[in-house]
Amino acid sequence: MPLSTTLSVFARTTTAALIASTLAVTLTIPQAAAQTAADTVIIHAGTLLAVPGEKPASEQTLVIEDGRVSQVLDGYQLPAGLGADAEVIDLKDRFVMPGLMDMHVHLQGELGPNGDSDNLKFSDELIEMRSLMFALRTLDAGFTTVRDAGSKNQEMYALRDAIERGWIDGPRIIAAGGVGITGGHNDVSGMKHELLELYTDRSICDGPYDCRRATRDAIKYGADLIKITSTGGVLTDRNTGTGQQMEMDELTEVVRAAHRMGRKVASHAHQEDGIIAALEAGVDSIEHGTYAGPKAIKLFKSTGAYLVPTLLAGDTVKTMAETSDFLSPAISEKAIRVGNDMKDNFGKAYKAGVKVAYGTDSGVSAHGDNAKEAVLMKQAGMDNMAILVAATVSAADLIDMSDSLGTLEAGRHADIVAYDSSPLDDIEALLDVDFVMKGGKVFKQQ
Repeated sequence: MPLSTTLSVFARTTTAALIASTLAVTLTIPQAAAQTAADTVIIHAGTLLAVPGEKPASEQTLVIEDGRVSQVLDGYQLPAGLGADAEVIDLKDRFVMPGLMDMHVHLQGELGPNGDSDNLKFSDELIEMRSLMFALRTLDAGFTTVRDAGSKNQEMYALRDAIERGWIDGPRIIAAGGVGITGGHNDVSGMKHELLELYTDRSICDGPYDCRRATRDAIKYGADLIKITSTGGVLTDRNTGTGQQMEMDELTEVVRAAHRMGRKVASHAHQEDGIIAALEAGVDSIEHGTYAGPKAIKLFKSTGAYLVPTLLAGDTVKTMAETSDFLSPAISEKAIRVGNDMKDNFGKAYKAGVKVAYGTDSGVSAHGDNAKEAVLMKQAGMDNMAILVAATVSAADLIDMSDSLGTLEAGRHADIVAYDSSPLDDIEALLDVDFVMKGGKVFKQQ
């Protein structure tokens, strides 16, 4: 969902409601969240899934020093030499695992009926304050790292950097810079012509060399990765379908320019023609991938690209199209068609061996509901452990952070979540997280 379009619609939020909602989230976070993390923390875990994909262990001790895991010990231990001021956290009755990671969010918006007016009335500053509220909701849901897949770039980079510096709380953000073509899914839609011209972003390009320029420009201003749209999209308010839109030479130049400057490329893609073109151009992930067929699946496997399924977005827009009237006819038709097809087609791709990284497209769905994606992945035929791997180990690999995220081994960031029951037994356990730690700092404890 490119937030440059009008129908990246924003839920109605007054300044008073923003403050109240932010406080509602913040008040669920213990006093530790307003402080710096303790130098040393000891966690006693009843069940610990330190490395998703491997067997969990019972009665484990995690030692955390300076925000990172330093030791994983058998039994409930209080290791000598750690100092009398070490904080001890009792999670002996909980299932403990690495913090979850969502590889496709849009923190600057949330789909709703008042999006057109909000998009015109809200200042960039107010939108960014609301982004902080959405970021806190995401962290409160147990997602300690997210990949923001397209926003008003300067504001999102500022939010990313402020969180990284510890000035404000929120999940770790990997922020994308968008590159799209004139009239494509990344371009603005649904406005009078004068506003279309006013709101057209500098990232919009045409032809291979202009798209090379736009890619370099996005990196210049702070993009961690490049997000392109090789096909049309559901929330574009034009009858332009969901098939391929970017030409092969444009795709190739974007990927080449990004890779030469050390950035990965994620491509929104629904129809198989656009999926194939993006994979042949060398993208690192396909977002949505709704109609991936045999040829696309073969390319996924030969290139090693990830599929980020966003089933929750498909389910959300389908429900909205069927139960409300604020989506235009052009959008509603696409929403029902794509929403109906996403889950079954994802199941086929997963069973065929395509690599999967967890992603929701939150902003289409409500922020804080990120764990609902796991339930849909389960319904599509993915087993529970594979879902947890997709949301941890695979997500860390996709963003090249396997050396610091995705597992609870020595040296990794102490990003930790805990649940009353095991999501290996019932994936819906992820819907109710009891404990959230990021970088050794407790943000939620029930």
